[in-house]
Amino acid sequence: MAVRPSLAYFPSDNALLESSGLPWGVAVTPFSSTDERGSSPVTGDEGDLIPRCTSCFAYFSTLCSLHRWSWTCPICSEDNDLSADAAARYARDGSHDPPELRSAFVDLLLPGEEGEAAAATTPVYVAAIDLSSSEEFLELVKSALLAALEALSPGSLFGILTFSSKIGLYDVQGPIPIVKNVFIPPDSDGTLHVDLKDVMPFCSFLAPVGTFKDRIAEALETIKPIASWERATTASQVQDHALHHTRGFGVAIDALVNYLSVENGTTFELARIFAFLSGPPNYGAGQLDARSNGDHNTGKVVDSNNTLLPEETSFYKNLAASAVQAGACVDLFAITNEYTDLTSLKVLSVESGGSLFLYSNTDESTLPQDIYKMLKRPYAFGCVLRLRTSPEIKIADSYGHFFPDPQYMHVQHINCCDSFASYTYDFEFEKDSQFARKSRPPILQIAFKYTMIVHHGDTSDDASNSGSRSKFSVQRRLRVRTIQYNTTANIWDLYDFVDPDVVLTILVHQVILASLSDVVEARLWLHDWLAIFIAQYNKAYKNVRPADSGVSDIDVDFSNCSQLQPLAQLVFAFLVSPLLQVQDEHIHPDYQTYLQCLFSALEPASLRQAICPTLSSYSSLDTEAEVHQSLSRSVFTSERPIFLLDAYTDLLVYYLPTASPSIPFPPPRDCLLRSTVDRLKQERTLTPRLAFIHGARDDTTTFEKYLIEDRALDGTLLVGSIGFRSFLEEVRSRVAEFGI
Repeated sequence: MAVRPSLAYFPSDNALLESSGLPWGVAVTPFSSTDERGSSPVTGDEGDLIPRCTSCFAYFSTLCSLHRWSWTCPICSEDNDLSADAAARYARDGSHDPPELRSAFVDLLLPGEEGEAAAATTPVYVAAIDLSSSEEFLELVKSALLAALEALSPGSLFGILTFSSKIGLYDVQGPIPIVKNVFIPPDSDGTLHVDLKDVMPFCSFLAPVGTFKDRIAEALETIKPIASWERATTASQVQDHALHHTRGFGVAIDALVNYLSVENGTTFELARIFAFLSGPPNYGAGQLDARSNGDHNTGKVVDSNNTLLPEETSFYKNLAASAVQAGACVDLFAITNEYTDLTSLKVLSVESGGSLFLYSNTDESTLPQDIYKMLKRPYAFGCVLRLRTSPEIKIADSYGHFFPDPQYMHVQHINCCDSFASYTYDFEFEKDSQFARKSRPPILQIAFKYTMIVHHGDTSDDASNSGSRSKFSVQRRLRVRTIQYNTTANIWDLYDFVDPDVVLTILVHQVILASLSDVVEARLWLHDWLAIFIAQYNKAYKNVRPADSGVSDIDVDFSNCSQLQPLAQLVFAFLVSPLLQVQDEHIHPDYQTYLQCLFSALEPASLRQAICPTLSSYSSLDTEAEVHQSLSRSVFTSERPIFLLDAYTDLLVYYLPTASPSIPFPPPRDCLLRSTVDRLKQERTLTPRLAFIHGARDDTTTFEKYLIEDRALDGTLLVGSIGFRSFLEEVRSRVAEFGI
């Protein structure tokens, strides 16, 4: 569990916080195997025995004051009695102390809950495949699912469902694959004439991967796009007499969720649905109006400042709630350049604990690698996350892919959580509160209760026996981390120990939330925030500026504080990012929705990389020269011939036109540059696209678009390296208007 605060020293009072101009909060990655320093939790088997405060319900930790028959909660200062058993537990010899006495970061088994789901230990995965697509689409999906089968544990259960104007269920456990179809009525309200459980028994639909992997692969090969006679040709579904394939996605997923809900708690605790879409749902319940989107960037956004088009229907929000109740997590893979209205669809994956992926074409898609990496990562499910704070601190807002508890404040439910998923909290002071010099220091406690499936290997003597299953068990665990922070009454401590990545993370979440209503106002707010913050910074350092200084003396580069220096560039990079561009004909609205979902789930270091790329130069293929702070055309005059640009979703290797012909292009596998590229690809949650560009003979547009310091605020490319500096001069003028 990694916890990164924006301010390593917490401000002593609200006046100091406001004068600093900085956001105050933390970013939490609860299922990370280590903390932010790389330390692992102390583990144990008696999570049900850990005492809890009777007032605030915080868990006992090493920061508690422990007495013979009582303990004092470090968060609310409540005195709590210890039972005789607990007193005996904490009176042990030091070498036999329970985990919560040895570390403030523990991960404990909850044995009382472990056996409740003992019968539901088998992982379940279902592929829902769009047949209203092309051969290229289906070939890519087949490759991805073959990769998924290699990543899954042998005892996992796997099912195949297809959808178009009908739903197809596959039985792969016989000598040949059998598919049974259910037609979707065109005026469907989401209810089929027959339930899927009556079409095919669950035990026939789901096949053990270890036993039927080859049969599943054979079944995938039989899947073809729908024939021309199945295309929708009615006037209500066709514009300008064009033939549109029928895509009854909403009805299919709704029926599948209902199908799975019958088995929730008996066959499985969590089922993962991989939904593959080649275009917008246009048939039956949940259909979306994408007919007018040949001109999607202007037609539907006229007179609107929204970056993302408004959600068209609540169908998918309701479906997401049903999926959560059914214990189903939906991962949505859209492989299309056609407008698909991901704004309406995103809630299905985000609230059910899944992920949203977008690939503009099949040729450059990394779908097989992404789904393999996703399934090889450990994940937790049925998660509950709770952050408790000292009474002086108020949680102003929380952000991330979760759904809030309807009864308890600041309790988040997360259907599925991997080791990269991050959640952000924004703090403020409770009214009239402060941290006095002699008061107790501020405390944060993060409790994360989760379930994970443990695979114990194949216990069958005959792995080819169709009845054999790998042995799985379910563990319910409790991870608790309690952290004490220092406070300061000195604004320079806040500045000197700020974490720019977490500051950016909080700002990104705030701006994304605001942009859903009005992106222009969100952009203006971010621009104003930077100007006000620089004004506050200059006011704090007024003792180093002459009294008669003018506009030119305003420090916009944070020359007195190295920790703050990246912030102006990070804010500028976010302002020129595709997510915040308005009515740009070159930016697809579905891509903006995808970025919104990506940015709101990344941990701080990855988010910074995605917004503001890192540019490294190499003097040779085996010698890294330096990491460049500037992202401008000045690189073209560099003495180093090779550059590696890391933009999180893209990795670009660029050779200057003047690079020696003796340097191999592209770089060979056995050099430092290529090994660095391979390492970065492995570390990512998704597979970045890799491109090799030689300035002497290739189109350099892809590389130049990441030189953000040459861009205007509207994203357009400027002549000369004036974009970022002009932005800073504008900010300098606005700071002067504030009269610091």
